[in-house]
Amino acid sequence: MVELREKNGSAVFVVKAQPRSSKSSVCGLYNGGLKVSLKAAPVDDAANRECCELFSKLFHISPSRVHIISGKSSRTKTVMLEGVSVEAAALAFNVHLPRMSSNC
Repeated sequence: MVELREKNGSAVFVVKAQPRSSKSSVCGLYNGGLKVSLKAAPVDDAANRECCELFSKLFHISPSRVHIISGKSSRTKTVMLEGVSVEAAALAFNVHLPRMSSNC
């Protein structure tokens, strides 16, 4: 299960990013957070932007509402979904996690 916490009414969780992958996807659980593969290279903030776009599609929110609040230059990032409650995020993860790729 993804360990979610709340900050200013928004869901916050940890992501382990794997840049330069063949495709961008959420791979599954990883140490209480999520592991994601990102097609973009970690250059000029491209992988961070792609990470935000990936979660914006998953939660059907604008990419501007997905923030990396720590770890911008690290593979381990803390992501905040602005305006998404912990309960809504947990529900979305419970629905989507069983269908996520484990071939990352």
